[in-house]
Amino acid sequence: MNLLVMNARCPSFLMAGARPRQTKVYFGRSPVMSRYVAYFRVSTAAQGRSGLGLAAQRSKIEAFLNADDEVIAEFVEVQSGKADNREELWKAIAHAKKLGAKILIAKLDRFSRKVSFIAGIMEQGIGLVVAEMPHATDFQLHIFAALAQEERRLISDRTRSALAEAKKRGVALGKNAQALKERHRSQALEYARSIEAILQPMLVEGWSFTAIADQLNVAGVDAAKGGRFTAQTVKNIVIRLRMEKICHAR
Repeated sequence: MNLLVMNARCPSFLMAGARPRQTKVYFGRSPVMSRYVAYFRVSTAAQGRSGLGLAAQRSKIEAFLNADDEVIAEFVEVQSGKADNREELWKAIAHAKKLGAKILIAKLDRFSRKVSFIAGIMEQGIGLVVAEMPHATDFQLHIFAALAQEERRLISDRTRSALAEAKKRGVALGKNAQALKERHRSQALEYARSIEAILQPMLVEGWSFTAIADQLNVAGVDAAKGGRFTAQTVKNIVIRLRMEKICHAR
C-alpha cells in the first residue's frame, strides 16, 4: 500500500507558532470511513493570528469526526462572510473533487451568509457536511440559510428604522413610550411569523422548546434581538403566534 503524507496549506500568519498539519492520504483500499477536506473561515487577520476563531471551529469538527474518519487537508480563509471571492474555498473544492472527499465545515454561517452562494457551491457536485448539523439534507441547509439571511435583513431594517426615528426625535423618544411599545410588539410578531414555517414541523413532531432552541442555534439563526435562542424565547414566539390565531378567530 502506497502512502503519501501531505502538508495542508494554511497561511503561516494565521497559525503563529503552529506547524502545518500532516495528514495521510491512502491509495488503494482505504481503511477510513469517510474522507473530508476541512474548510475554515475567519473574518479578519486578527482573528486568525489569535487562533480563537479557528480553535472554536476546529473543536466542533473534531467533535464531529468518528475514529475512522480522515481529514486529508485543511484550508483557511480570511474573508468576510458577505464576500464571494473565496480563493481558498475553491482550492478546497478542487482538492476534494480530485480525491473524492467531502467539504467539512464547522457551522453554516462560517461558510457563507448568502443563500445564493451556498446554493452555487452545492451545484458544484461536491458533498457539503456541517459538523453542527451532520444529518441535514441539502434541502434543510437551504431552508436554514434562507431563514438566517432573512432574519439578518429584518434586523438590519429594524436597526435603520430605529436610528432614523432617534435622529428625528432625539431624547424625546420617551414621550412616545406607548407607540414605541406597540412598535416593538409588532416587530416581535413579524419576527415570529417569519420563522413559523420552520418551527411548525418541529412543534408537530413534539419537540421540546429546548430542543427547538438548540436546533435553531446550531443552524446559526439569530434570535429576534440578534442573540441566541433559549427555551423561553421559543416559548414566547409560539405564544405570540397562538394568541394571534385566537384573536383572528374571534
